[in-house]
Amino acid sequence: MALHDLLPGNAINHPLLTILAIPTILLLARSIYRAIFHPISHIPGPLVPKLTSLWLYYHAYIGDEASTIHKLHEQYGPYVRVSPNEVDISDAEAIAPIYVTRGGFTKAPCYANFDIDGHKTIFSTTDMDYRKPRATAVVSMFSTKSIRENEAAIYGCVDRMVSRMQEEAKTGRPVNILNIARSLAVDAVSTHLFQENYNATAEKGNRLSVSAFVDAFVAVGRFFYLPNTAFTCLEWALEKLVPDEHTATSMEVVDKFVDNLVSSTPKGATNYPGRLMAIGLERSEVKAQCKDLIFAGTDSTGMNLATICRQLALNSDKYETLRTELLTNAQAGESRQDAQSLPYLSAVVKEALRISMANPTRLPHIVPPAGLTLSNITIPPGTIVGISAYSLHFNPTVFPSPHSFIPERWLPDQVTEEMGKSFFAFGAGSRACIARNLAMTELYWATERIVEGDVLNGARTPGGKEEKVEIYEWFNSSVKGEKIELVWEG
Repeated sequence: MALHDLLPGNAINHPLLTILAIPTILLLARSIYRAIFHPISHIPGPLVPKLTSLWLYYHAYIGDEASTIHKLHEQYGPYVRVSPNEVDISDAEAIAPIYVTRGGFTKAPCYANFDIDGHKTIFSTTDMDYRKPRATAVVSMFSTKSIRENEAAIYGCVDRMVSRMQEEAKTGRPVNILNIARSLAVDAVSTHLFQENYNATAEKGNRLSVSAFVDAFVAVGRFFYLPNTAFTCLEWALEKLVPDEHTATSMEVVDKFVDNLVSSTPKGATNYPGRLMAIGLERSEVKAQCKDLIFAGTDSTGMNLATICRQLALNSDKYETLRTELLTNAQAGESRQDAQSLPYLSAVVKEALRISMANPTRLPHIVPPAGLTLSNITIPPGTIVGISAYSLHFNPTVFPSPHSFIPERWLPDQVTEEMGKSFFAFGAGSRACIARNLAMTELYWATERIVEGDVLNGARTPGGKEEKVEIYEWFNSSVKGEKIELVWEG
């Protein structure tokens, strides 16, 4: 059948109508192909995301991607098509083949949107040969042994943060504990990995100097799924058309800190930049890798610690249970256990990680040439697949009353095999968060010191409200209003 047979008779004699008709027919043909004949047309889901990626771009931008897709799983099951070539999976059994086995599948190209200053980072690169020497150079710094050797310095950061929280609690004004938690996170990262304290806990303003820098990278998550060329053009346009003086100032402060850090790091130094320079990286890339650490190390850990403080303030019975455990341990003398060995403290930290949603959305990877088959569902090569912490952590079958803070569910005699499989706070496999040991140590030690010092005694949410913290569900979540507040009575 010739094209003119598909066109209305009068369109043949009107060039403008022909010009309009041709793309309309092509669009219709593409839509029919995607909906009926595409290799993943057998994966269920609503019609619009089967036809266009704009559906996914929209929900990522407005910040409700994770919860929207979670509702689709409730309707369609554990496998849902969320764009023409992407499948979201809520089955914990898929974690191993996608992220763990033989190093897991390759990351999707959209991770390039998290490149910094034109450089791939240990996090953003999709090339394992690029990542391996860089990760190998620094990975020992995140080991339990390395962290323990620097225990006094990290505890020093914790104690300064606790002192600041106590000072602000006495003012009688609402205290933004997200801001304070971030101050610890950036200080711990800089002290342990850079061997130079950023000293954020000493800042007295309402917002940390590093926060706008961090938030700018968090906001990249609005456009995470865009092709990198489109993202780069959009980013340039936003910087030119909608300049933000506060963000620019924060960027300058962080740039100056990193510039001084890298410039003053001598040859043979064993800190983070020194180890990267030792494998021959240019200083510009070393700076980018350091900035990536400041962003990632500050944002997620800050959110998680703020969640712990808020939940303990809202749940006085759980606060008292934890306080009793910690005080009993503190009085045990030579029998005192390490904080990470205490069952209720561990339960509190893990439950906060489950519900905080510091990283709520999918971790997209590409199905390799062999394809993926799970639960009698076959997904062809080249398809982008991903699993989100949101769908796993809020699965009511695995976690009854999933939105409630119930640390007891993580006590040794209560943990089920499914709970362990579904815990996805740091990802999984060789591309899981490289700094998870340091992040967990910060959370344990900070919670320990806060509760031993009874810092949260009398703390409550402003107005006594217990509404959940509203977030933008980007790759790294962003708290709406940029505040998680507590106020101290009396």
